[in-house]
Amino acid sequence: MESSNDEYRARQKPAQQPGAGLSVLVGKPSADFTVDDLVEVVRERRIALVALMHVGADARLKTLDFAPSDSSHLRDVLLGGERVDGSSLFGSLGIPTRASDITLRPRVETAFLDPFAPVPTLAVLCGHHARDGRPLDESPDTLVRRAAARCEQETGVALSALLEIEVFLGKPHAEGDVRSASDHGYHATSPLVFGEELRRRALVALAGMGVRVKYAHSENGHVEPDASDPHVWEQHEIELLLEPLPRAADAALLTTWVLGNLARREGWRCSFLPILRAGHVGSGMHVHLSPVVDGKHVESGVEGEMPQAAQALVLGLAEAGGALMAFGNRHSSSFVRLHQGIEAPSRVLWGRSDRKALIRLPIVARDPRGRPLTPPTVEFRLPDGSAHPHLLLAGIAQAFTHAFGERDLGPRVEALRSDGDDRAARAVPRGFAEIADELLARRALFEAGEVFPPRLVERLCDELRTRTGDDE
Repeated sequence: MESSNDEYRARQKPAQQPGAGLSVLVGKPSADFTVDDLVEVVRERRIALVALMHVGADARLKTLDFAPSDSSHLRDVLLGGERVDGSSLFGSLGIPTRASDITLRPRVETAFLDPFAPVPTLAVLCGHHARDGRPLDESPDTLVRRAAARCEQETGVALSALLEIEVFLGKPHAEGDVRSASDHGYHATSPLVFGEELRRRALVALAGMGVRVKYAHSENGHVEPDASDPHVWEQHEIELLLEPLPRAADAALLTTWVLGNLARREGWRCSFLPILRAGHVGSGMHVHLSPVVDGKHVESGVEGEMPQAAQALVLGLAEAGGALMAFGNRHSSSFVRLHQGIEAPSRVLWGRSDRKALIRLPIVARDPRGRPLTPPTVEFRLPDGSAHPHLLLAGIAQAFTHAFGERDLGPRVEALRSDGDDRAARAVPRGFAEIADELLARRALFEAGEVFPPRLVERLCDELRTRTGDDE
């Protein structure tokens, strides 16, 4: 059964509307915000600072702060942004120091009140623009927007996505701590988990920022302190709601930012590493994808025949999965997670309920009358907590667009179906050099439509071949 975007959003409205913290003050939905609205809020609420926030090559949130001297200064910042050093932000993606000037350009519909700033601060997400005013080719924000637009233009399908954000929270061991058994914390609640209150505060903060959340819970992972680490670690998950690809990428980035800030305030540690300690459950960043055609979510095939859009997703993810690891599995412990065999995929297969498959078709929750409560999705289980969500979703859109035009989709998808004996199936890469090989072999797919610049692909392949360490 298909459901429209409007019907889905109506059923899934959180307690606060998108951008609700600011929407209440402005008196309109965030999609309708104008520069005048934000100038008025700053004046009425006596907001001291404005933060232009944006995504870097390292998948982390960056900030440029302003203390506007007057409304004219504020208006200029919100309209035109500011010049910044592109080589410091995106040097690893190909911007040279001899041509490093780029511009941040605010998107006023993304504005929110910073829940962590020590003084009242208005935050606005920005895109990146080159010297000629065009969107910057090397920007992860540009890439995901171009890939999404190309996908819809060439296939008639608008991809939407949600990401599962898994995180390990760590605090010093204390006598009298009550905890769940090792790696058995799934849906555990207080007092058996210490991070429940922080996780719930994260949901409130995200709602106020306009990030739509599906649900959150305690996850399986639990690591006891040892001689090398005095912290006890437990795993939690926040699953977001389906959004267009650019918004889904921003939502993932903001969620990790919120969790990191809350953990810091508690004096705890916060890790999105794929593996904290070998032999324990790792952290994935599973991606759920839903093709939308003419405003309706397409069936995934979990309960019947698989339509063309779902077939193209499965085939595209399977054939480009190894190359997509360049964006979705960026830490050396990514390979430990995949190959130690604990609910993580290691071979290129799909299954309707197989949690060890690369691609899964999850069941759909229904009400007592059989009405679906959420759209069906295709789940990509390969990425982990080291993923760059903007680059990953851009790559997924390119893989889907390529596969959509392929012939014999049905037989090719059926040949990749898990039948319980996976030994003959192709394995995913076991190292960065293998990922580079896969990316080079598929480079035409990513560069199609002038989405991924060739110099970016070449730079990334060179970096993968020479990688010797990781930054947490």
